[in-house]
Amino acid sequence: MNLHPKFPYQLYLVISEKDCLGKDFLKVAEDAILGGVDIIQLREKNTGTKEFLTKALQLKEVTEKYNIPLIINDHPEVTEKTDAFGIHVGNSDTPPMTLRGQSFFKEKMIGYSIEYLEQLENKQTSISDYLGVSPIFSTKTKEDTVTEWGLDGLSLIRTLTDKPLIAIGNINLNNAQMIIKAGANSLAVVSAICAAEHPEQAAYELKNEILK
Repeated sequence: MNLHPKFPYQLYLVISEKDCLGKDFLKVAEDAILGGVDIIQLREKNTGTKEFLTKALQLKEVTEKYNIPLIINDHPEVTEKTDAFGIHVGNSDTPPMTLRGQSFFKEKMIGYSIEYLEQLENKQTSISDYLGVSPIFSTKTKEDTVTEWGLDGLSLIRTLTDKPLIAIGNINLNNAQMIIKAGANSLAVVSAICAAEHPEQAAYELKNEILK
């Protein structure tokens, strides 16, 4: 695995209640941690602030129990109120530079989704801590994407930046090794764990694939 000194988290779970298909998302998160997940992002796209905050606080109890960093997707207020490890934003969200200008976010982890090569040259990218390459392969869990990067796109991005690259998009046991070899420092998964019948086993198998 291409371990990055600034982002040593190899298996990155992106979780929402919806993606857990009726299972208790807190139980899924805990099982995933026990299976080998290193960092968790809570992504609740169609949830009001109050409900999102409630879920984030509940999840924070689980992640703190195991000393696992919690990232909040695109919600500065929830990130601050939960004192989460960091926040992940895309092109239509609060820009990284705006976040970094706020005292709370000066020392927090900020992730930024790369949808166009041109973003690698902008200031938003330069002040972000890690880059989400999204999606590597198209997926039903995220349908508002612009570029399907594929392995060649990921490899190209790898040559253009030394920032940690988190690959996301239809990642599973069959393609994990290829994505790592193409330059990813971390694999972000949704369905491969959230929708699995046994999330702990699914996480364990993915982590072992990463460590090969």
